Amino acid sequence: MLFNSPEFLFFFLPVVLAVFYLIGSKTIKIAGTKLEGSIFWLVCASLFFYGWWNPPYLLLIIASIILNYIFGFYLSRDASEKLTQKKLLLVLGIGFNLALIGYYKYANFFISNINLAIGSDINLGTIILPLGISFYTFQQIAYLVDAYRGNTKEYNFLNYSLFVTFFPQLIAGPIVHHKDVLHQFRDASIYRFNSQNFSVGLTVFVAGLFKKVVFADRIAAFATPVFAAASQGVPLTFSEAWVGALAYTLQLYFDFSGYSDMAIGIAYMFGIRLPLNFDSPYKAVSIVDFWRRWHITLSHFLRDYLYIPLGGNRYGKTRRHINLMTTMLLGGLWHGAGWTFIFWGGLHGAYLVINHQYRSFRSWIGKDTREDGWLLQGIGWLVTFLAVIVSWVFFRADSFSSAQSILSSMIGLNGISLPGFWEPYLSFLRNFGVDFNGFTVNVGISQKYSVFGITGLLLVAWLTPNTQQWMGKYAPALTQPCDGAKWIDQLWKNLQWKPNKIWSAILGIMTAISLLGMTRVSEFLYFQF
Repeated sequence: MLFNSPEFLFFFLPVVLAVFYLIGSKTIKIAGTKLEGSIFWLVCASLFFYGWWNPPYLLLIIASIILNYIFGFYLSRDASEKLTQKKLLLVLGIGFNLALIGYYKYANFFISNINLAIGSDINLGTIILPLGISFYTFQQIAYLVDAYRGNTKEYNFLNYSLFVTFFPQLIAGPIVHHKDVLHQFRDASIYRFNSQNFSVGLTVFVAGLFKKVVFADRIAAFATPVFAAASQGVPLTFSEAWVGALAYTLQLYFDFSGYSDMAIGIAYMFGIRLPLNFDSPYKAVSIVDFWRRWHITLSHFLRDYLYIPLGGNRYGKTRRHINLMTTMLLGGLWHGAGWTFIFWGGLHGAYLVINHQYRSFRSWIGKDTREDGWLLQGIGWLVTFLAVIVSWVFFRADSFSSAQSILSSMIGLNGISLPGFWEPYLSFLRNFGVDFNGFTVNVGISQKYSVFGITGLLLVAWLTPNTQQWMGKYAPALTQPCDGAKWIDQLWKNLQWKPNKIWSAILGIMTAISLLGMTRVSEFLYFQF
């Protein structure tokens, strides 16, 4: 079941909310704060939500929950337990989770590479990737490590089940920590309907739905033909290649941003605040800054449970760079079982190493990058954005040859060919070898719609506040945007969301446009990871 599907919008979500508050209010009234009924209802609803996609895989997630709960139960016991036994238990628990994700997500990838290397013909058959396995597996690995360290514990199986299955974040994150979310369900006040929580959550949800249906799904119409043409060996023009790369850059941005908003909005309707997972990453002025803003909870997971245990920056620059590359290569593999994903991760690892080297050089000459003026920050932003676009080409392409075809056209190896409707204004460029046949029938995309659509969405991504900033003081996410103070003190302060007639009208228009635009329900891109 998808957040942007009619069955979710008009049946599942209203029913789950209504029953949750009905059970909760009656439980509080009759039995004080015994809230197991509402929690049990949420667990059942979340499992139904998950099973809608493929009912047999319910057994897989339930088995994963049970076994991880058992591991966590014993890892959480007092410190008198022998350390070696707890370490062994932790290794077994992590091993179980990695084996689970390894089989379903990577078995055929590794087997196909073994077959290619040694000429064998091993065949495991078709393995369907269970929805959300990357997210609920990593979430439970984090729980086991935290339980081993004594940072968290959970002896109530029902609570643990809710921690894993809570449907707003079950399929594509954010990756939540037990200590950040479960304590919120112990607050009896959330079980009584709160009109403010509902209106704030609904606003955030509609913003996300609008981004997905109106922005991401529409701009995808310009990305898909370009990458399909490259895959089929069709030569691309300079303009087509850039339209394809930029369109996918924006599709992924608004698709993931939309999902993140919808997850936060749904959770807030229940009175629960999830961690911020997306914070205007295309405004980043460095790759380090980008990874503080893009898929924030995954970045924190890789930092806390991989990079730091590998040694982090504690053993010198060379070891630090090796740890960065290792972390990002594995982060690329997490996104997909393919060499293009691994290369994408390695490319970002190289970006991070260069970024840290640049910062070290600036520090050596007595300069602090945090004090850079608008010019240096602008250069940093432009370089970062271009580097990210290049990496997304590998992320989206189905092969290295497809990626190479697009990138070679983007840098002008097939000549510089601009959109035809630019010719009256830029005809002088013909003197420099530029032509104006930038769009061909081979790819078949509209030059005006694509150029104006991309330009408009770039301006939205670069210049407007993100949803959390629009919501201002209501703060529906656990963490707040890193650059929130800048715009609040300047241009956008008076435009923040308020529960008034103007914003109600805006919300109604956005809802109507989104619903009318749902002619074809499409999956979120991060569902495939």
